[in-house]
Amino acid sequence: MDKNTFLLPKWLLSQNRQIKRGITLLFDLLTIELSLWIAFSLRLGEFYLPSGGVGYLFMVAPVLAIPIFIRLGLYRVIIRYMGFHSLWVVVKAVSLYALLLSLVVLLGRIELVPRSVHIINFLVVLLSIGGSRMIARWWLFEVPNNTLVKNLRKVVIYGAGSSGVQVFDQLRTKRDMKVVGFIDDELSLHNRQIRDIRIRSLSHLSKMVEREGVTDVLLAMPSVARSRRNQIITLLEPYSVKVKTLPSLAEIATGEVTVDDIRDVEIEDLLGRDIVAPDEALLDKNITGKTVMVTGAGGSIGSELCRQILRLQPRKLVLFENNEYALYALEKELQHMHVLLKFGESVTVLPVLGSVFNKVRIEKACLNCGVETLYHAAAYKHVPLVEQNPGEAIQNNVLGTLYTAQAAIQANITSFILVSTDKAVRPTNTMGASKRLAELVLQALDKRGSKTQFSMVRFGNVLGSSGSVIPLFKKQIKQGGPVTVTDPKIIRYFMTIPEAAQLVIQAGAMMKGGDVFVLDMGEPVNILELARKMIHLSGMEVQDDSHPNGDIPIKYTGLRPGEKLYEELLIGDNVSVTKHPKIMRAIENVIPWDTLEPILMQLEDAVKKSDFEKVRTMLLETVVGFKPQCETQDVVSKNIQKNELLQDANVIKI
Repeated sequence: MDKNTFLLPKWLLSQNRQIKRGITLLFDLLTIELSLWIAFSLRLGEFYLPSGGVGYLFMVAPVLAIPIFIRLGLYRVIIRYMGFHSLWVVVKAVSLYALLLSLVVLLGRIELVPRSVHIINFLVVLLSIGGSRMIARWWLFEVPNNTLVKNLRKVVIYGAGSSGVQVFDQLRTKRDMKVVGFIDDELSLHNRQIRDIRIRSLSHLSKMVEREGVTDVLLAMPSVARSRRNQIITLLEPYSVKVKTLPSLAEIATGEVTVDDIRDVEIEDLLGRDIVAPDEALLDKNITGKTVMVTGAGGSIGSELCRQILRLQPRKLVLFENNEYALYALEKELQHMHVLLKFGESVTVLPVLGSVFNKVRIEKACLNCGVETLYHAAAYKHVPLVEQNPGEAIQNNVLGTLYTAQAAIQANITSFILVSTDKAVRPTNTMGASKRLAELVLQALDKRGSKTQFSMVRFGNVLGSSGSVIPLFKKQIKQGGPVTVTDPKIIRYFMTIPEAAQLVIQAGAMMKGGDVFVLDMGEPVNILELARKMIHLSGMEVQDDSHPNGDIPIKYTGLRPGEKLYEELLIGDNVSVTKHPKIMRAIENVIPWDTLEPILMQLEDAVKKSDFEKVRTMLLETVVGFKPQCETQDVVSKNIQKNELLQDANVIKI
């Protein structure tokens, strides 16, 4: 079509609402007169010329019709977005007009008007008014939208259910996207049509990509299980299309998003298992109506813990955080959440700025705030950074845990839950060893006996947390690569941040003292395969020997200091079940407090003296299974120039 074809619709769309209504009303006036004339001509079989009292009928017809059309809202409808509901309004309006017109003829005793004229007039007006609007809808929207737009993205919707149809209707209003097909697994739907789009099987996708130039596939299946969604995403991986998805029904129901919030496929959709459902009774036990403290409240896990805790309505929520801005931002967010949740009783949120290795500060926070439940999430967790700064890691992860636990005992806190990690199991790095030693501290204190019960929760990598590989991959793909993977064999367990926070809360509710809780995390994820999937689902191709013209290369950087190929959640095989089907309780060796206390005192002294060789020796002697993969390092030690780490590090030269 010539571009001039679209000048008139473009001009019409640019006019204000009153002009558009005036044009529509004028068209309807002419249509009503013409339709009545056509009805007489068809009935009489000749070119009809009104005469006598019939001429007055042509004057009365628009006077009857237009007020009815206005009253029923025909001129409030935006024609290019009208649907079946609007057509039904047209049917009602025309029916009422035809009925009143026939009453005027009957009561006015207008002669020479055959009764069949009323039926013919009704049909002609209905076709003219309704049909003209549907033609205008196509003319004003479909043709210019699908022809003039540059870089038009052609979309296939996977899922021909109600959600798919709703999304299809919404996408028709977008000028930069056009739906060219539906895909569904249901055999009975194949070769049927939704609107004018045919439903196909997945095997037809390759043809649609080639013939139609499909660029995007939208998963319109908000109620499907994550495991099934992962299977579908795997099937879509070979195609050079960008995969997007709708939010889940749970997200839609909570009002967090709407059904037209189409988003890129998140890493959560690639997990090989469904989210572990929380037990509401376990969530409430240690929180509702109590004073709860979270250390490390501004971190990834700590902040999510605070969000989950606020929803469970504690009496008071104490935010203990060392980072000033993180604490400020979290307090503002929780205050906003509190307003939205509309609790009957207010929850007091106390922001406390302080460090866990400041004994006086943590003790005052526990005592003066009347804390009953404490979640200890404050820790240094980035493996390479901790390896380069071992003293700070020991002070924060081990001694900080010790000081916080002692403050909890002094304040008679009922429950103390440590957020731990799978890297504490047979650790190969300082971070993992420090977290295992922190676990040993709590186990020893629990065996020693006090009013405070201690437990710890281990889980794998948390999606979206600071330092997570997923945001890094996304950034690298956006920048055009390369995507960096340490080793092609490396695997990791994953869970979402909300799931991790819920696990911590639920495990704490089942504690008996000295417990080590672990989650059944399903199958581990190969990081290389994860990188490949993320590249493919971004609509690009991996550049390798088989595809030298691909878009994004993958670069192997080698394992970093202290990093290992796979992580474990258990040291031994001695585990037992709990009330929650996906949470297990591990039974592991404990070092008595009388034995552990002098070790901690020596460790504290070694950190003060920056004697990191002694720190390493003590960790080797205390933490079972600790097998460091690199030499002792510290970026500010006297041997900095001899440190092998710095020879390989990204040093900025001025």
